[in-house]
Amino acid sequence: MRAPRRIAESDAQALWEHGGFPDLFVRRNPRLTRRWLSLRRQQLVREDIRDLTGVRELGQLETLVDLLLERSGDQLNYSSLASEVQVSVDTLRRWVDTLCGFHLGFLLRPWFRNVASSLRKEPKWFLCDWSGIADPGKRAVTFVACHLLKAVHGWTDLGLGEFQLGYLRDKKKREVDFVVVRDRKPWMLVEVKLSDEHLTPALPFFQEQLKAPHAFHVVMNAAFVDADCFSRQNGPLVVPAKTLLSQLL
Repeated sequence: MRAPRRIAESDAQALWEHGGFPDLFVRRNPRLTRRWLSLRRQQLVREDIRDLTGVRELGQLETLVDLLLERSGDQLNYSSLASEVQVSVDTLRRWVDTLCGFHLGFLLRPWFRNVASSLRKEPKWFLCDWSGIADPGKRAVTFVACHLLKAVHGWTDLGLGEFQLGYLRDKKKREVDFVVVRDRKPWMLVEVKLSDEHLTPALPFFQEQLKAPHAFHVVMNAAFVDADCFSRQNGPLVVPAKTLLSQLL
């Protein structure tokens, strides 16, 4: 991992408010950002997906998009969602995959040593752009998810290992927001909070069970600290998001 790097508070705030698309980040105009979000949704459904996939049930697809825009970070119940949209479960699955293909969002699956078990469990849905998420908690989790996914893809492309991103949940409903798997072994656990610095019991529990070298309780609103998050491996650490994310790609 690279050394932590402080960024200007104005840049950090702009990234949080306007997302990672370069033009919106540079211009930092709230009206432009809101208008862009609305136009992107309309163009995605009414033009891109219609023209390139042949989907004709555009009204129902728009309903699905509206529901997913409110559910970033949530586990997807395909049966329930299909009932809300009034399509079959198979159609719903195809549409979600299509939206992922058009980069509206992405799916993360729970991690198990048994790959088949992971595939049978319901995934979590995350938007690729957090700027339009009204709920601060959902925005925070999505913000970190996007940065972790970028890092996982980058590290794999650089030949540093085979990295995957998932989440953890057991039968007792203990859960950790993210697990980064390196060469098929849990390597880093991440739990995200807006401001709460109290460790959730699930984080040390899963670190002990999985023997992951790193476990971080990431606090979005904490000030940057110039310290290497990866220098310790002896228990979960409470770290500022600004510090941890600066050490990724």
